[in-house]
This record gives sequence, structure tokens and C-alpha cells, in this order.
Amino acid sequence: MIGESPRRPRVRGDQAPRRPGPLPRSNEVATAVDTPPQPSPPARPRPRRLPAPSDGPRLPLPLAIVAAALAGPVLLLAFPPYDLWWLAPIGVAMAGVAWHRRRIRAGLGLGMLTGLTFFFPLLSWTSTQVGEVPWIALSILEALYLALLGGAAAFTSRLADRYRLWWPVLVGLLWVGQEALRSRTPFGGFPWGRLAFSQADSPLAQFAWLGGAPMVTFLTAVAGGCLMLLLWHRPRRGVSVRATAILAAVVVAVAVIVAGLLWAAEFAESRGVAIPFPEWRLAPLPTLMAILAAGGLAVALRRAASRRAGAALAAAGVIVVAGLALPVGMTAPAGDTITVAVVQGSVPRLGLDFNAQRRAVLDRHVQATVDLAAAVADGREKQPDIVVWPENSSDIDPMANEDAAAQIQRAADAIGVPIVLGTLQRDADGNRNISVVWSPETGPGFVYVKQHPVPFAEYIPMKPVVRTVAGWIDERMVDGIDRVNGFESGTEPGVIPVGDWTLSGIICFEVAYDDLVRESVTEGAQILAVQTNNATFDNAEANQQMAMVRLRSIEHGRAGLMASTVGVSGFTDAHGGVYDLTTFDTQAVIVTDLRLGEGTTPATTLGPLPELLACAAALAAVVAAGVVRRRDRVASRDDSAPTTG
Repeated sequence: MIGESPRRPRVRGDQAPRRPGPLPRSNEVATAVDTPPQPSPPARPRPRRLPAPSDGPRLPLPLAIVAAALAGPVLLLAFPPYDLWWLAPIGVAMAGVAWHRRRIRAGLGLGMLTGLTFFFPLLSWTSTQVGEVPWIALSILEALYLALLGGAAAFTSRLADRYRLWWPVLVGLLWVGQEALRSRTPFGGFPWGRLAFSQADSPLAQFAWLGGAPMVTFLTAVAGGCLMLLLWHRPRRGVSVRATAILAAVVVAVAVIVAGLLWAAEFAESRGVAIPFPEWRLAPLPTLMAILAAGGLAVALRRAASRRAGAALAAAGVIVVAGLALPVGMTAPAGDTITVAVVQGSVPRLGLDFNAQRRAVLDRHVQATVDLAAAVADGREKQPDIVVWPENSSDIDPMANEDAAAQIQRAADAIGVPIVLGTLQRDADGNRNISVVWSPETGPGFVYVKQHPVPFAEYIPMKPVVRTVAGWIDERMVDGIDRVNGFESGTEPGVIPVGDWTLSGIICFEVAYDDLVRESVTEGAQILAVQTNNATFDNAEANQQMAMVRLRSIEHGRAGLMASTVGVSGFTDAHGGVYDLTTFDTQAVIVTDLRLGEGTTPATTLGPLPELLACAAALAAVVAAGVVRRRDRVASRDDSAPTTG
């Protein structure tokens, strides 16, 4: 009230201040004592909301949108032809931080945003010759799987907050589950853009020897999850001058040591001395060791950052570097050595009309082989034991066309060894994409039929429905659909016996499918041979495919090769190294010695088991997250119940 002193008596505990007033009369005392206390009015119930996530708020929505949108291009740069593999964990971390603690629908939307900004540029090669509609449709379809991943990450946020140190493992499990689903659905799936396929130059690629491509994806995502822990934590103090000086000294020392290792490797190779790891495998060590040193220093110096953040950074470095310690060489090829030639005949013009140039394409491969035979006769080149031509090197069926058969026979007679060539077979049983072994003595022999034709390129699923929908969009699309040949799927394993040796029968995109490549090895393939036709795509697609061949060589302990019509072609070893790599849109012939592989890697033995276990664990984590959310909802409802006194 006006005129009263602003100072009020101090109140302790739950005592209420007493106001001075007249003393009660004697007859009022008994009444006051006998009157029962009046119940207090019911408390106003609080809104029934789930408790706020622990350890701080989520990322503001504008920043989350930016992080989700930028995560796609960052992931893209990890893949060929950019090959900045170390950006893959960073992209995973950016996307994960954007999705964390969001509502499910927001996680779906942000995941879709990441998927669109990743797959549209990654799959841009699909539009180079076939138009924009297939590119747009495929990119949106693939982005839907990252949308599901974003929704799952948002749904499991509360579980990750409750068991924070297991958060990176949860991230890895969800990524493996997403890729497993995307590699199988719809119509057999499309595994392009798996995290594992970005790590061919990374020490993480060595884990393919242990658990296949799913393990490489898992550990790449776990490394990203460790970075998420680092990004989510707030350091207590700034970095001191002493810590900075020590860190700089450690980084310089590591760089000097690795530079010495690189020089020693180069010197040893120049003297013909074998080294445990190829020179290119040591190249990323300065960056990795710097990350590891920074994390370890952050753990030791509390003023630089918290121990948890430092441990997360150190863990990411350890995960990446640990691949170098795997005994990959134990199952490296140790059999007989054979000389293999790969012919990259090229085409007169890139594009879909390479089919119209099919006689010219065949003639180029025939002439390149005849020229190789001349070089062998002159002593300028080694005599090969096998010659491999690419997919579609003869789009004229030589079993039905005598002129094409005569040209191939001319090439086989000139070189004097079997030719494994890709062609198309058309007969009353349908159309097939095949590999044929052509012997100089007996002509055509063993035939492998491609097991996994590409949907909407080599056949049209649900063709009547697709034609109807395409007609609503553009009548010209119907004509394109009718031109699709409709290839039949092969039913036999992908192995091609050539004399005393066995090659894998892997045609084009089949190299992206774990089960098809593994089946070829378990059925006896001694060399991984991939025949492909990149004439309708570009250099980026060709290099992305070569990265898969490199990973498969590590995974199954086999020397490998890729034979392309226009490039790139090359050879790979069991450590993932690549050599004699050709350039795109050129004619080339490469010849080298390859050792036959007979051993079995852990990944070959385990097969799909690591992926199945990861998917089961991811599903269990989603269920556990649902239980946690339900318990928190019940606890919130109990807390919001009205109280009576």
C-alpha cells in the first residue's frame, strides 16, 4: 500500500508473514480451534508434455535446416570423383545433429532435405543421356530412405540422450539399416551411394575384409557419431597457449614421421622391396594422426575441452586408423600368376545411340585386340593368358550373326587365347545381357547371364501401370518405355570358367550388390572381373564404380579388374590399390600379371551375418526408444495430475 515501507519481513521455510491485528476474544478462541481446516483449492494441472530432453536444447530450426541441407553436399564430396573420404563422417555428424531431438515429422523432412541435396548431384550422371525425368525420379526415391533415417534418428533421440556414450553406435546401426533396406527395395534395390563406397582410399576400407561393406558403413557412421558427441558438448574453457603449442608440436612430429614413412616406402618400391602397405595407403595418415593427437591432448588438458569431448574426438581417430592394423595380407592371393589383358575399345560417340554404332564398337574392340597381338609378336607386350572385353562390346549377337562371329573369331585367332566378351542374346526365350567365353579353337563356349537387370533401364516393372502413368506425363516417355528390351534374369551363379582358371561373372551394376559378388567367390571365382558399359554415363559414374571394385577386392581377398567400353578400366589388388587406370572416353589396352586367389576372408565366410545383426540391433533400438518414450509420457502424466491437500 502507498505509504508503507517497502521492506518486508524475511520469511524462512514455508512460514507466512503475520500481520499485526486485534487479539481474539475468549469465546472466539474455542470456535477457531474447533473449526476444521478448509481444503485448499485444487492445483491447476500442468500441460501434459513429455519431459524436455536432457543436456540442453535442440539445434534451432533455421540452423537445423542449414545443417541438413549442407550435409548432402559434404557427403557427396566424399565420393569419386572428388575422393575426400574423410568428409563422410563429417556429413553424417552434420545430418545427425540436425535430426536430433526433433519431432518425427521434422526428422522426416530434414532427412528428405539431406537426401535430396545428396542424391541429386550424386546421380546426375543418369541424366547425361537419358533425360531429366529418370534422374529426378530416382533421386527422389533414394532420398526417401534418408527421410526414413532422419525420422528414425529423431524417434530414438531420447534413447540416445539417456545412454549418451552409446549414441555413436546407434547412429551406425541406423545407417546400416537404411542402406540394407535401400539395397533391396523396391524391385531389388539400388545400393548406389552407400557410405562404404566412399571409403576406398580410407583405412576404414580395410574393415571390408572383416565384415564387408556393411561394416565399413557402420564404422564410418560411428566415427560421425563420435563427432556428433563433440559437436553437442560445450567446452568449459578456451584452448590455452600451452595446449596449442603442445598440439602444434605433436602434429609436426607426426607429419615428419609419416613423411619419412612415405619416403621409405617410395625408396623400397624403387628397389623392388615389398612393403606391408602401398604408398597411397599411408597418404592420409598425417590428417588422421593429427585428429587422434588433438583428441588425446583434449583428454589430458582439461582446459582445452572437456574430457568427454576429447574422448569423442580421439575415438573417431582411433576408429579410422584401426583399419591399418587388420591382417588383410593373410588372405591376399597367393596362387599362380596369369597375364590378363583388358581391352577398352571405346565408341565413336557417347550416348544412347551407341547401339546404332554397334558394328563400329565391335570393330574397335576387334582391331584393338589385333593390334595387341601385333605388339606381342614384336616383343613390345607380354602374351596374355586371357583377354577381357567389356559389357556390350558386341551388341550384335554373334550367335545369331555370322559376320559378327567372324570378326570375333579373327580377334581370338590373332591373340591366340580365349576372349571373355559382353554381348546381347536375342532368341525365342527372350533377351539377355550375357558374357561369353570365345575360344580360338572352338568359338563360343560358356555363357553367363546377368542376374540383376536394372529396373527401368533393362526391363520395366509393372509395365502396364508405368506406361499409363508415363502417358499422363508425356507421350514421348511411352515410346522410350516401349524401346526397353526387357531383359530376362539369369539364374546361375556369377562364375566364368576360362580354361584352368575361373573369373567372376559380374556385369555392370551387379558389383554394387553384396550377395552377387560374394556368391561368385564362394562358387570358385579366383579373380574379380567386372564388365561394364559407361558410354551412356560420365566419368563420375565410372570412377564410383571403380571404387566399388576396389572395396570388393579387399572384401574377398581377390585381385580384380574392371573392363569398360569407354573407361575407366583398371586393375585392383587385395589391399584396395588400383593401377593401370585408363582415362574416360579413350581407347586403351592394359596388360598385367594377376595372382589367383584361393583363400577366404572373414567377410566372405560371414556373408550377410554382420548386416543382419546390425539391422536386428537397429530394430531393437527403435523398439527400446518407443519404450523409453512411453515411460516418459506416463511419468509426465503422473507429474501433471492435480494434487489435493
